[in-house]
Amino acid sequence: MRGLVVAFCMIAMGCIVSCNSNNEVVDPETYQCPMKCEGDKTYDAFGSCPVCNMDLKAISDQPVVADEISEESIFNLNSKWTTQNNEVVELKALKGDILVMVMIYTSCKAACPRLVADMRNIEKETGSKGIKYVMVSIDPKVDTPERLKEYAIENQMDSDQWVFLNGGPEDVREFANVLSVKYKSINPIDFSHSNIISVFDQGGVLQYQEEGLGVDNKGIVETVRKLEH
Repeated sequence: MRGLVVAFCMIAMGCIVSCNSNNEVVDPETYQCPMKCEGDKTYDAFGSCPVCNMDLKAISDQPVVADEISEESIFNLNSKWTTQNNEVVELKALKGDILVMVMIYTSCKAACPRLVADMRNIEKETGSKGIKYVMVSIDPKVDTPERLKEYAIENQMDSDQWVFLNGGPEDVREFANVLSVKYKSINPIDFSHSNIISVFDQGGVLQYQEEGLGVDNKGIVETVRKLEH
C-alpha cells in the first residue's frame, strides 16, 4: 500500500512539473528594426532600434515581400532609368520599399514647386525610413542626371530616401500612362501636366492616388502607415 502511495505521489509531482514546464515554455521570437537601419541584424529580446529608436518588431509580424511580382506591379516594366547619382536601374530595384511617386520637370515655375512642397510635407508627416520618394522627370532632355542632382540638393532632397529618375521619352510616356498622368509640351520649355501623387506598396502595386496641389495629404499618409504595418 505504501508503495502505491509513493508511486502516486511521484506521478502527481511529475505531472505538476510537466504542466508547469509547458506553461513556461515560450517559443523564442527574433526581433528586428522594421526600417532595417542595421541591415539584417536581429535581437533576441524586444526593445528599441539604437539608430531610429523605433520599437523592434518580431520578424514573424513583419510583412513579407513575395519573390513573385504581381501582374499589377510596376516592377513588370522593363524600362531603364538613370538616377540623380548616375546609376542605371530598373523600377524593380525599388522593390521592398513603400513608394510615393510624382512626375515633374525641374524648370517648372508653377505646379511642380507645389508638388515638391507636398512631397516634402508627406515626408515630414510620415517620418519613416522605409519609404522612397520618387520624382520622375517628364522632360528627360533637360533633366539630365546632373541637373536632377542639383535640383535635389537645391530642394534639400538629397538623402537616400529621395530618388530622381531620368528615362527615355518612350519609357516616360509608358510610365505616365500607368499612373494616368497626362502631359504635353506647350512651348520649348514648358509642359502642361496632371498633378497626381501615387502610393505603391512594397510589391509595386498602386494603392492610392491623390490629384491636386496643396491638398490635404491625409489619405496618402494613412495609406503609407497602413502599408508599414
